[in-house]
Amino acid sequence: MRAQCTDAAAVEAALWYHDAVYDPRADDNESRSAALAVSRLHAAGVATERVARIERMILATAHQDRPFDGDAALVLDIDLAVLGADARTFDDYERAVRREYAFVPEAEFRAARQAVLVALLGRPAIYASASFRKRWEAPARANLSRSIAALAN
Repeated sequence: MRAQCTDAAAVEAALWYHDAVYDPRADDNESRSAALAVSRLHAAGVATERVARIERMILATAHQDRPFDGDAALVLDIDLAVLGADARTFDDYERAVRREYAFVPEAEFRAARQAVLVALLGRPAIYASASFRKRWEAPARANLSRSIAALAN
């Protein structure tokens, strides 16, 4: 993966920090994680320009927009890598997501989770980078389809 990066250290920092702040009840996890990264990286003497790129990559993990460059695409693809895992690993992940949202009533969870997965499956491509699409796109689509069907039952 490092060979695909323009700035491997920035990609690595973004991956380390992207879920540093995580609360399943909150909708500002990415911005809070980015703020923490900015604070700590500035304190560590990381150059302002690099900190700004790392911050943008972390904010991009909200998956609202297309990645702004190849390094951001790689961060987003790694964030979604589990979608293309083998069926057992993906199913374990889906069970972990349900446990994480145990506070949400079952019917509400099923509807919301199904909407998220349908939106991912509806993308022209789940992964932004060619290397991830080549290796993980087909299994991710199979996993998402299987999970959507299970949630509908």
